[in-house]
Amino acid sequence: MTISEQQIQSILQQTIDPTTHKDYVTAKSVGAIQIAGNNVTVGIELGYPANSVKNQVQQQITAALQTVPGIGAIQVSVNSKIIPHGVQRGVKLIPGVKNIIAVASGKGGVGKSATAVNLALALSAEGASVGILDADIYGPSQPQMLGITGHPESHDGKTMEPMLAHGIQAMSIGLLIDAETPMVWRGPMVTQALQQLLNDTNWKDLDYLVVDLPPGTGDIQLTLAQKIPVTGAVIVTTPQDIALLDARKGLKMFEKVGIPILGIVENMSTHTCSQCGHTEPIFGTGGGEKMCQDYNVEFLGALPLDIKIREHTDTGKPSVVAEPDGKIAGIYRLIARRVAVKVAESAEDHSELFAKIVMEND
Repeated sequence: MTISEQQIQSILQQTIDPTTHKDYVTAKSVGAIQIAGNNVTVGIELGYPANSVKNQVQQQITAALQTVPGIGAIQVSVNSKIIPHGVQRGVKLIPGVKNIIAVASGKGGVGKSATAVNLALALSAEGASVGILDADIYGPSQPQMLGITGHPESHDGKTMEPMLAHGIQAMSIGLLIDAETPMVWRGPMVTQALQQLLNDTNWKDLDYLVVDLPPGTGDIQLTLAQKIPVTGAVIVTTPQDIALLDARKGLKMFEKVGIPILGIVENMSTHTCSQCGHTEPIFGTGGGEKMCQDYNVEFLGALPLDIKIREHTDTGKPSVVAEPDGKIAGIYRLIARRVAVKVAESAEDHSELFAKIVMEND
């Protein structure tokens, strides 16, 4: 019995990607299909980094294809390809950066910076090329969270080389000043500093640049929205009503300036006592999920109030690298894959395909 490509496509159309929750044909993940006699080779190209699930996808598709009558040897290759996606109208992409993900919160103290750095490290662990920009000019925390010391190099006196930590590229105002020097600057100086940190850093072939924003909806957020090409934003909150009130303001701000919301992360969702094992929702329950329902955005995941998250970031080894096989790292990696899927589902950037018009005098 001869195997046809249509049979293979039909099987793949019935097989659901566990990360995107779509079939592989609809998700446009099916690459080349080669048939030699009854032997089949299938190429799967995922739009998100997927180191944690590549083997699962390979086994899933292989098992599905084995149901085809008379099929012989099956070979399934799974790869990821990250491409640039659309940003705000009139804003150009940054050289060396395909996608920028803003991590924001309406108020401080909800674990936004810890979420941002673990998200960046999780995307890297999944196989992407990742950078992180610490956009909190007044209170930079990423150098300590990543365990970075020293200052960035400049080969031409104009631009800076990003610092490297745990496999990701990083830049922060905290790497340019003394740790105890306060930034006593007005708004225009702060926004100019942010643009210089972004544009004067020689980012190298990044699939994703995670921007750790300061809390609130002030000058830096507005500059980011108007002048920096942001693919999408992640909102970090806790279940507490006060935190959710401010998180809603942050979400509405991004909506107003045309930046898609990739989803919401709920921090400090529950706490489990290390002595008795009792789990309780100290800051309330269901707040993040209710907010997602209200605004029709995705609930990316919930993280516990766990002392390890604080200990890991304080020592310069966030949870994803400190305990890569631990439960907390697993949650961050799941969130990272979902964020990457949301980016992949957004409109592609085709600005490089358009011809450039040059006016010349005869």
